[in-house]
Amino acid sequence: MDNKGSDEVEKLKTKFLSVWHNVKYSWALKSKTSFSRNSPVLLLGKCYHFKAEDDEGPTEASYEPSEDNFVMGNVEAFRKDFASRVWLTYREEFPPLPGSTLTSDCGWGCMLRAGQMMLAQALILHFLGREWTWSGALALQPLDTETWTTTAAKRLVASLEASLQGSPGPFDNRSEPVYQAHAAGSAEEADAHLKEMYHRTLVSWFGDSPSAQLGLHRLVCLGLTMGKQAGDWYGPAVVAHILKKAVEKAMDPGLAGITAYVSQDCTVYSADVIDNHRAPRPGQVSPERSDAPPSPQNDQPVSASTPSDSRAVIILIPVRLGGEKTNPEYFNFAKSILSLEYCIGIIGGKPKQACYFVGFQDDSLIYMDPHYCQSFVDVSTSDFPLQSYHCPSPKKMPFSKMDPSCTIGFYSRSAEDYERIRQELSKVLQPSAKEKYPAFTFVQGHSRDYDLSASLTTEKREWPFIRDPRRTVTTAGDFVLL
Repeated sequence: MDNKGSDEVEKLKTKFLSVWHNVKYSWALKSKTSFSRNSPVLLLGKCYHFKAEDDEGPTEASYEPSEDNFVMGNVEAFRKDFASRVWLTYREEFPPLPGSTLTSDCGWGCMLRAGQMMLAQALILHFLGREWTWSGALALQPLDTETWTTTAAKRLVASLEASLQGSPGPFDNRSEPVYQAHAAGSAEEADAHLKEMYHRTLVSWFGDSPSAQLGLHRLVCLGLTMGKQAGDWYGPAVVAHILKKAVEKAMDPGLAGITAYVSQDCTVYSADVIDNHRAPRPGQVSPERSDAPPSPQNDQPVSASTPSDSRAVIILIPVRLGGEKTNPEYFNFAKSILSLEYCIGIIGGKPKQACYFVGFQDDSLIYMDPHYCQSFVDVSTSDFPLQSYHCPSPKKMPFSKMDPSCTIGFYSRSAEDYERIRQELSKVLQPSAKEKYPAFTFVQGHSRDYDLSASLTTEKREWPFIRDPRRTVTTAGDFVLL
């Protein structure tokens, strides 16, 4: 068979797969998730309690958050916070991915989507702060098969393209930044409008087109350099390195003030992280001279006068929390991590399914699920629909079902911020008498100061795990994903 005929067969196979996956994942409707009124709910460092005013006091929970991060909240406040997180799922009918004829990531791209969600949370902290919530969060409708069918999405995108073609985005590199053009009205209105532009631009970076800075096409292209191709299964450690490369290579001026670091062998080298904070990105102007809108400090409103003398760093730490299954001794560690506001979540999953963990209640993790097939949305339009990028339905799963391979993420705004994070996490990482080995560790100095090429000792090789003398751990970091 000639090349032309072979290409036609591949295209036909891809089309059939797309149709099958669309049916399979578009009909995966999510049932309601039950939450207890008797235990706190933690969501990326924010604590909520669903106790009604006339309820009796809650029963004692197995995990109690510290007073510093305890926030009394009701169901509505939790719903708004959860639905404000950026949700990235399977998509179909987007432009072919690099090196393939695939026009959908259904069935294999869930770990990449989970990684995108974690990265999006870091960018929300960077530009908008942890207190930010989306104004449209509570208006989201429950997921159903009619919400984002191919026909409806195409019709909506076409109408938007016709009416809104050519409107500028907030990070357009112009002599007079867009955010100065909306100074009319009250300061609160201007701030809300500016934050909504940040929100929309942030989502557009994850669009499903070759030009999207952090989109699936860019991630797949970077994966090719690591031996991964579109359609392959990606593990949480591989995705961490792909995300790092994507952030480093992003050319949008809005991303000049942030970079990423991936730990080595469950070890965070502090001097390397601090170097990332203080060194300007090669080939770009230093952050304080960039024409891009600066990053807010902590949860302060975005402002053109906010100083920015260093880059923020996204810290990604691939770990393994057990052998074939997650060791129960690490459950409280995971809870402690998800109780920190600078934690951007955990990408991992359960066997054969990747997901993005954002919180917990009692002994159940709360997560966002990428296994929902939605239609391609053209994010190049200035007012593309945002609804399909926010999830109205949290899901829960027992800690006992969590796959031991995962990547933990943190956001550090500055070198000073990193030092505080290092000190706090060092306390969290102190192993108990039962645990014996921490999930990861901090080391002063640069990685180059240590001979990482030398053969590791047995203890060094095994300390991230709970050792089982009856079993030799040989499983790799990659999942088998649906």
